[in-house]
Amino acid sequence: MKALVTGASGFVGSAIARALVERGWSVRCLLRSNSNRHNLRELPVDVVFGDLADGASLERALSGCDALFHAAADYRLGAHDPHRLYQTNVEGTRNILQAAQRARVERIVYTSSVATIGLPSDGTPGDESTPAGLQDMIGHYKRSKFLAEQVARDWARSEAHVVIVNPSTPIGPGDVKPTPTGQILVDAARGRTPAYVDTGLNVAHVDDIAAGHLLALERGRSGERYILGGTDMPLVAILALIAELVGRKPPRIRLPHSLVLPLAHIAEACSRISGRPTRITVEGVRMSRKHMFFSSAKAVRELGYRWRPPRDALADAVRWFSENGYLARSR
Repeated sequence: MKALVTGASGFVGSAIARALVERGWSVRCLLRSNSNRHNLRELPVDVVFGDLADGASLERALSGCDALFHAAADYRLGAHDPHRLYQTNVEGTRNILQAAQRARVERIVYTSSVATIGLPSDGTPGDESTPAGLQDMIGHYKRSKFLAEQVARDWARSEAHVVIVNPSTPIGPGDVKPTPTGQILVDAARGRTPAYVDTGLNVAHVDDIAAGHLLALERGRSGERYILGGTDMPLVAILALIAELVGRKPPRIRLPHSLVLPLAHIAEACSRISGRPTRITVEGVRMSRKHMFFSSAKAVRELGYRWRPPRDALADAVRWFSENGYLARSR
């Protein structure tokens, strides 16, 4: 069996590629010519070059494949050029689903995000049935993923076999960029997080999320979506556990959102002038007003999904960041 993985040089995509190789699949990875191949250097995979905007390159990549894992996405908060987010996340998804249809690929798993899942007003965890509309999406990243998921769901209604998975907050080895969450972890491990805001995340090991993708391919129902999450944790608890793992003191100052939001506006203005990325974004602060807690009960029930304790995920991430120099060099 042969599968194409898009976004395979990235955090979740490379974990999917590893999981497929371990289970005996022949794996083809679609990369851009300038992609960082660090995560694939020891994997026996077939690398092909293409672009989500180039339909012909997508058809060539999908030729002879039995399955598609579409994990490629533009994951940036506070992007200066949001048009690129929509081109990659929405139109890129449409393009590769069209190419998969032409290539007669039988089964597709689309990697969405819990960013598209609604959050109940009473603070309980969201699930696949929690209502949410485009008007509930904070910022361009969430809006683009919401619209891309609608493309995938529409495609499933047209008789294509498309299963949608919604990963929560992946943690673990291979976060080369790193992701916004990975940057929080790096800063905390380096002792550069003196304060925190009152928010929360659902933490899952990236390898468990990857395993969930394969379960979705094998057991998922077309047109359905499945949250691939882990453990709900307040941010202060995550930072305390990271501090314990690296032998530092945890932050003790809680900052109100009303103070952090103006700082985010200033940081973004400076970033636009300097051209340098900023750690703090208006989009991120607005998202942090809610505890982003989610239930994976449906994936457990229908797919047999499981996850390990969050300490294991954070320990693996800290170890990988340390071994790859993220905790030593100035960033």
